[in-house]
Amino acid sequence: MIFEKDSWQEIFATIRKNKLRTALTMLGVFWGIFMLVIMLGSGNGLRNGILKGFGGTATNSFFCWAQQTSKAYKGYKPGRRYNFNTSDVEALKKLPELDIVHPMIQLGGHDEANNVIRGLKTVACEILANYPNYSHINEIKLEKGRFVNDIDIEEKRKICVIGQRVAEVLFKKDENIIGEYIRINGVYFKIVGLTLSTGSGNEAREQAQRIFIPFTTFSNAFNYGDMVGWFAVKVKTGISAEDAEKKVISILKERHKVAPEDLKAIGHWNMSVEFNKLNGLFTGIRLLIWFVGAGTLLAGVIGISNIMLIVVKERTKEIGVKRALGAVPMQIIGQVLLESIFLTAISGYFGLISGIGLLELLDSAIGNSSDTFLNPTVDLSVALTALTILIISGAFAGLIPANKAVSIKPVEALRSE
Repeated sequence: MIFEKDSWQEIFATIRKNKLRTALTMLGVFWGIFMLVIMLGSGNGLRNGILKGFGGTATNSFFCWAQQTSKAYKGYKPGRRYNFNTSDVEALKKLPELDIVHPMIQLGGHDEANNVIRGLKTVACEILANYPNYSHINEIKLEKGRFVNDIDIEEKRKICVIGQRVAEVLFKKDENIIGEYIRINGVYFKIVGLTLSTGSGNEAREQAQRIFIPFTTFSNAFNYGDMVGWFAVKVKTGISAEDAEKKVISILKERHKVAPEDLKAIGHWNMSVEFNKLNGLFTGIRLLIWFVGAGTLLAGVIGISNIMLIVVKERTKEIGVKRALGAVPMQIIGQVLLESIFLTAISGYFGLISGIGLLELLDSAIGNSSDTFLNPTVDLSVALTALTILIISGAFAGLIPANKAVSIKPVEALRSE
């Protein structure tokens, strides 16, 4: 049936005879899949933009830092200030749930900026102490050079890795920065790497003004001793980051004589919890998009079915002649189904292509200029699945008209006007 020339001639003859009616019917299906693609792409663009704002942080990680106590405990009054220390690292590493325990500290304290000098130029920067495995918790992209390594830690080398904004202020555009020196609080550090920002918005601007220094070098050069500002912790695959966080906080409270019920003594932020919240939100948005899109597509498919019923009624005499000449019911059904599927597939295909084309134009126009909307694309597998479902729906849309066509008795069909 699908390869018979006569079948296609009948289909095209019907389309030519009723151009406007056919176009309006196909428009419903076209618009349904077009809007589905646009909504799915926009949802992905929003999700990509929001996730980029996390700056490449591992989704199974959490952070905790010391704060002022709020309850008396073991002879200590409330309002006590304390600090984590490097000995806490070994205690936390004994927890089997943890993959990486990374101590961190910032010169001057959290969110404090420090003047970094080169010659007559000065820039305010965040100075962070790090170990090499920091890149497994928070993504580090390098434009030039390298990151902190184990030898830097062991030998307490005075090296640093700087952000793009630091390089822009302290160096000329085409100047080679690797191997050059900068001064931080009177101490000179050799530049070994230049990082690229992985976040967006404020996070990207902060990353561009960061300078990373080996943890051991930092403690020695700036007289911080064994002090730790906060811990960045990554849990093993398959382990609940929320449960692991509770165990870490419990151990730290015990080690620093903090009341177990004191909820303010240790600040914490769990990336896994926030990521799961976002995933749940976008799963809901995606389901809503499919629900709305499916409803729109269904309306288009129903339109196809109604038009095919009209076509069957108009061709009643023709169907009667075919039946009188020996056409079997499957030939009549096949002809109606073929026309229904053809109209659905063609309109769906053009709707799919138009939707993807518009998303590509939108992506080119926005680029990386938006902080909350990035790369609004649709997976090819999703697009093809939607088109396949649409074609199957087109076949079902033709079933009712096809059954009506074969139910017509040849004698009654020949008598109809």
